[in-house]
Amino acid sequence: MKALVTGGAGFIGSHVVDRLIQAGHQVLVVDNLSTGSRQNLHPECTFSQGCITSEKTREIVTQFGPEVVFHLAAQIDVRVSVETPSLDASINVVGTVNIVEAARCGGALEKVVFASTGGAIYGDTDQYPTPETMPALPLSAYGTAKLCAEQYLAWFQRLHHIPYSAMRFGNVYGPRQNPHGEAGVIAIFAGRLKDGQPCTIFGDGSQSRDYVYVGDVANAFVAAGEQRAVTGIFNIGTSVETDVNTIYAKLAALSSTTAPPVYADARPGECARSLLDNRKAKEAFSWEPTTDLDAGLHAVWEHLHQTDPHMR
Repeated sequence: MKALVTGGAGFIGSHVVDRLIQAGHQVLVVDNLSTGSRQNLHPECTFSQGCITSEKTREIVTQFGPEVVFHLAAQIDVRVSVETPSLDASINVVGTVNIVEAARCGGALEKVVFASTGGAIYGDTDQYPTPETMPALPLSAYGTAKLCAEQYLAWFQRLHHIPYSAMRFGNVYGPRQNPHGEAGVIAIFAGRLKDGQPCTIFGDGSQSRDYVYVGDVANAFVAAGEQRAVTGIFNIGTSVETDVNTIYAKLAALSSTTAPPVYADARPGECARSLLDNRKAKEAFSWEPTTDLDAGLHAVWEHLHQTDPHMR
């Protein structure tokens, strides 16, 4: 398989690249390194530094002629999307269209696998675990842009007959997630606890998420790419919810910290609860998450003390 991975130097994308290369596929990574790192790049991939909205990137992608596009490059901060929705849309909508059209013009495109979002698209619903049939009511511009990108992929399928799998993730966590970033509560808490700094919980800590380990997400992504004809929207989560207070308590125990967290006002645009029904993905891709939360948190903590970015 000739595979294009946008955002392949980033947290989730680099794990997808690792899985693809382990399976013997040829991989081109496109990443502007705004949040990704060269250290995350697998030594056997081909790398092109550039923005997914640029004409230069479009030319490179068309010339490469991927059979499958794994599109993970994105603006991922919900707060940024609320503050500057035009910036979010320019990357998450226009960038998506640019990459898919460039790949289509390469003449070999057979499938697009897209990193969408679960909680940010569904918003606060009245059905948990939430299935893919639930109406999308995003509370943030980020969720709205991801939903719009999904609609463009459906349009590409109708007009150009290109199958797609839109992977609506839960809260992905694991090794290589930036502990100094604006997103990813597990990475942020772990990083601050490692450095002996206080952790801030926005709201009362009762807000819950479906935390899914990055290795399980990467496996789902690759499975979707290998099954070309499987098309549609798929929740990628554990169908298990955990509140933020519990996340802090588990990480504090790992770090032998007894200090309580600091509480601050809740942030706008974030839903109170997110829990995904993953049965459709299990059936479509013969996939299921295999890493429970305690094992995943332990892997995160161990990775913070390692220097090799490809250690799990």
